[in-house]
Amino acid sequence: MSFDIDAINRDLGHDPEALVRWALSLDGKAICTTNFRPFEAVILHMITQVQPNIPVVWMDSGYNTEATYRFAEEISRQLDLNLTIYHPRRSRAHRDAVEGEFPTIDDPRHAAFTEEVKLEPFQRALREAAPHVWLTALRAEDTAERAQMQPVSVNQDGLIKVAPVLHWSAKDMYQYLQKHDLPNNFDYFDPTKVEDKRECGLHLQH
Repeated sequence: MSFDIDAINRDLGHDPEALVRWALSLDGKAICTTNFRPFEAVILHMITQVQPNIPVVWMDSGYNTEATYRFAEEISRQLDLNLTIYHPRRSRAHRDAVEGEFPTIDDPRHAAFTEEVKLEPFQRALREAAPHVWLTALRAEDTAERAQMQPVSVNQDGLIKVAPVLHWSAKDMYQYLQKHDLPNNFDYFDPTKVEDKRECGLHLQH
């Protein structure tokens, strides 16, 4: 696939729906990842309006809140998501029994924990799905690292990463939810990040 990435970022980078249509018009398989955090219904609705059966991938660490699991069920039913869930090799109960509660971010074991519950399942998902295009709900205001990203990028393996709502604010996201009568989830916690403005490593590696 050949395209002018600078032109796409310039012309479509602030138009999420146009960027989704462009991404899903490319040759090759596309997937969308989700973690069912706040405002995730926006990207899930946006992409399924264009490609209803697009594979949606969730790396469920096993440490999500009850509200997040309920939200995942609700929006999956509402949008009829073609959802595949990837879990760590060990269950949360297994890991906790052997190693105790998950380590804090200043614990030397935290990197291994992140690798086990998020990064390895994602690598497995990439191997099995073998996508050419990866859509994600990254937003620039989430972290300092994401503020430096472009809506469309290509990683070292040639995977085209598309973040349609990168430049949208929380207000933009909220208004989209309201317009389309979509649910939201604010009771969300990611043990690999802990702090809202901290990266877990997945988007830095890919």
